Amino acid sequence: MGKIIFYEDKNFQGRSYEGMSDCADMSSHLSRCNSCRVESGCFMVYERNNYMGNQHFMKRGEYPDYMSMMGMGSGIRSCRMIPMYKGQYRMKIYERENFGGQSNEMMDDCDNIQDRYRMSDCQSCNVMDGHWLMYEQPQYRGRMMYMRPGEYRSFRDMMSGQRFMSMRRITDMC
Repeated sequence: MGKIIFYEDKNFQGRSYEGMSDCADMSSHLSRCNSCRVESGCFMVYERNNYMGNQHFMKRGEYPDYMSMMGMGSGIRSCRMIPMYKGQYRMKIYERENFGGQSNEMMDDCDNIQDRYRMSDCQSCNVMDGHWLMYEQPQYRGRMMYMRPGEYRSFRDMMSGQRFMSMRRITDMC
């Protein structure tokens, strides 16, 4: 089970809220969130309520000045706990929305879909097994998105024009 503690101010100051599960709206607990401490597990934190906006992967550690460290302008507004997973990883990526165009099945990390699969874009996917992070740029850079098992028909609908060029399995001991 994971545990994360959010603080209103930098350097773990001000009121705090302890989370051990998903929280779609942090405003009922804190007026703002500018630092956090992950005591166990892994979490995705989001810039907006209901798991929307820019998101970041957080593993065990201290984050004393979250906004400047992660480049989020408004702090953390929601969070999702990533469950521990010990099994096979499988995801099918598609060049176009609604599972159209070229497709490839992945079972491990890919630092550049253009180099590996000759795909210029990835606009939809089906995560069959495991939990993944997808990045907008090659080499696991740029904005990211957490993908858990399920069908994702259109990344454009999820994050205003987002496209993904590299993918990584979440294998940390969450």
